[in-house]
Amino acid sequence: MKSCVSVFIALFAANCFWLEASSHLLSRRPSKFTMVWGFSWKNCGKEDDPAQLKTLSISPDPISIPGQLTAAASGSTSVALSSPLSVNVTLHREVVGVWVKIPCLDEIGSCHYPNACDLLDQLIPPGQDCPEPLRTYGLPCHCPFKAGDYAFPSSDIVIPDVELPGWLTNGNYRVQGILGSADKELGCLEIGFSLHSSKK
Repeated sequence: MKSCVSVFIALFAANCFWLEASSHLLSRRPSKFTMVWGFSWKNCGKEDDPAQLKTLSISPDPISIPGQLTAAASGSTSVALSSPLSVNVTLHREVVGVWVKIPCLDEIGSCHYPNACDLLDQLIPPGQDCPEPLRTYGLPCHCPFKAGDYAFPSSDIVIPDVELPGWLTNGNYRVQGILGSADKELGCLEIGFSLHSSKK
């Protein structure tokens, strides 16, 4: 592994598996068809942060859940990313023109994850094959991740049929994720999107 891009993709893929399992075990609501519009991203840290996402493209727009998207990315990290690797996520929703912070509810929302390495080990047990598309390109999905440059070629990713939390309603959202280690910021990524769900 040669960049924080693999951490992002590994967490995304693992989260899809976790949401899929949770939806089968805990869902009490009718299934919904969700559309994600206007996906955007930017680095939100300092210019000299060790981990930087250089390019990220996701299509189509809108993205359907369930459905399939095509993603490509490139990035770099000047330091090895090793345990403990914290992730601090802040989620905001636009309400009548004001961005309101959404608290951490059932491990989703504005949550602090003290060690993403442990989270990856829980979602993808060591010794188990990494999920696609990481496996196809021979990329690891566990810490440590070596320093260096990385380019993730355009790949199709299947998004499973999952039940999003009831409080994750239609609207505009902004998500900021800060990657850190030993109280030092390693990188920051901000993602924006609009969500629209309807019953099937």
